[in-house]
Amino acid sequence: MVGHDPVSTRVGNTLYEMVGPQLTERFREEAGGETMPGDTILVEGLRGLPSNAVFFLNLSPWDDDQEGGAVQVKLMFYSSLHHDTVFPMSSLLNELNSDLFQVLRLGINTILTSCEERGFGSVALPVLGAGIALRFPDSLVAKVLREEVHKFEQNRNSRTPMLINIVIHPNDEDSCEVFKSAQEAFQLRGFTKDVHQPYGVSTSKRIVLLGKTGSGKSNLANTIFGEKLFTTNDSPNSGTSTCQAETKSVNGRSITLIDTPGFFDTREGEEDLKPEIVSCITECSPGPHAFLIVLKVDKFTEHEQAVITKICQYFSKDALKYAVIVFTHGDQLPKGKKIEDFVNQNKKLSDLVESCGGRCHVIDNRYWNNKVQNNYRSNQFQVEELLNTVDKMVMENNGGYYVNQVFEAVEKEIQKEEDLIRQSAGNMPVEEVRKQAKSTVSNRFLINLAGTTTGVLLGAFCGVRAMVGLVITALQNSPVAMNFLKKIPALGGAAAAAVAGGGEVAVVAAGAAAGVTLAAAGGVWGGVIGRDAAEGAETLSEAVDMAANAVYNKGKKIVRF
Repeated sequence: MVGHDPVSTRVGNTLYEMVGPQLTERFREEAGGETMPGDTILVEGLRGLPSNAVFFLNLSPWDDDQEGGAVQVKLMFYSSLHHDTVFPMSSLLNELNSDLFQVLRLGINTILTSCEERGFGSVALPVLGAGIALRFPDSLVAKVLREEVHKFEQNRNSRTPMLINIVIHPNDEDSCEVFKSAQEAFQLRGFTKDVHQPYGVSTSKRIVLLGKTGSGKSNLANTIFGEKLFTTNDSPNSGTSTCQAETKSVNGRSITLIDTPGFFDTREGEEDLKPEIVSCITECSPGPHAFLIVLKVDKFTEHEQAVITKICQYFSKDALKYAVIVFTHGDQLPKGKKIEDFVNQNKKLSDLVESCGGRCHVIDNRYWNNKVQNNYRSNQFQVEELLNTVDKMVMENNGGYYVNQVFEAVEKEIQKEEDLIRQSAGNMPVEEVRKQAKSTVSNRFLINLAGTTTGVLLGAFCGVRAMVGLVITALQNSPVAMNFLKKIPALGGAAAAAVAGGGEVAVVAAGAAAGVTLAAAGGVWGGVIGRDAAEGAETLSEAVDMAANAVYNKGKKIVRF
């Protein structure tokens, strides 16, 4: 704000339009009197705002006009800093403007510190002072902002993440260019150690759709986007067979939807899913902002119960913090009922939704395509409600995305590959560089994990700690891991076995009743052997053959067939 006036800037006026006179009333209550440059006033509890609080920072205008109230205010402030000192007017203004920047630095630091002390998970800073009211130089504001944010990050003691956004008006092209250059300099100087969004990663919200074949994942994706971008098939053999990702703007949000095959099918032949699980991990790297677990509004037979059991088996509690249950075939919902009523009729389903923070929505891809707003049985209404839930969930997760060691390892490899591509490809577009890097890393990881079971990969993807650790172990193949794996046969006599049949070779975990430990041990045992054997492979099929033969031969020495 300019001086002590909370509605003296475009941002202040916009806030006033949103909440009305309560803005100035609450401001006067909190200020208690006049404020000086550098003072901050925190106003909380403004009804009608999507944020918890607003900070008002008192600044004096930056200009070289030697007449008018702006300079008078600045001179009053300057005289409080330099008593009885005489300067030529030009020198005085230069010194004064320098002091104003120190005030800006102090204000930014005060705001960030206050946010941390109050436990705020995020803060949005406009380009402070660079508007038409205060006229601070864009380049200097960018410098101050990035330096103060970096200083705050370096000095803070809390390990709790806090998301700091710099908000630029879409028409402010000058500030956009300045901050784009500043961000590049920020990264080149090594300030991106803990920055939320890695270089080259899209700022879209990455949303993964999960469910069994025929649940309506692809149709749901098309409904969200409002056009048919994902392949659907109504034949008896319907179902997504490969991982597909598309990006589009929806109601002012940039959304990337990642459609997947039936990861939670209870059918046999799950080995076919391994390439798609790996592809999904790389496609949504560095991690998804949300999982949409897709189910049908339908009677719950043993098959549906088995799917829910499998979801609960593979998802960790951490991953469920990022999950929303979405029901399709909403026309099956009895009239007058909401989806929460349907959920409460089944204990296991109710428990699953509760594990996801109570987040559930319903869509009908065929009959709810009307344009009536605020109608529960309208896809337009339900899509907006769903995206609002995702927005709220992301905020509750401190603006972050879901990540575990597997995603971290994949992202690290993707960034390494991006560096190599940029060195050799010159001015290739950022999007193309990342696309090529993802493809290369996906193939490499698939070869390394050729001997790992599908269940272990899926568990690692969904955050089961044991599975995550075992996949990382298989990838790294460290001496410590090998010493651990040598003890695996003692876990149950037949921790893992290589079974040949029908021309196929697969790694399976023996003794299913022994639970996750033996299953995971068998998977990683095969994974490490397979990785070692397939290291020199040039193609996926060659890697699979080499890994399978190695696991089979090792298995014969441990287990009696």
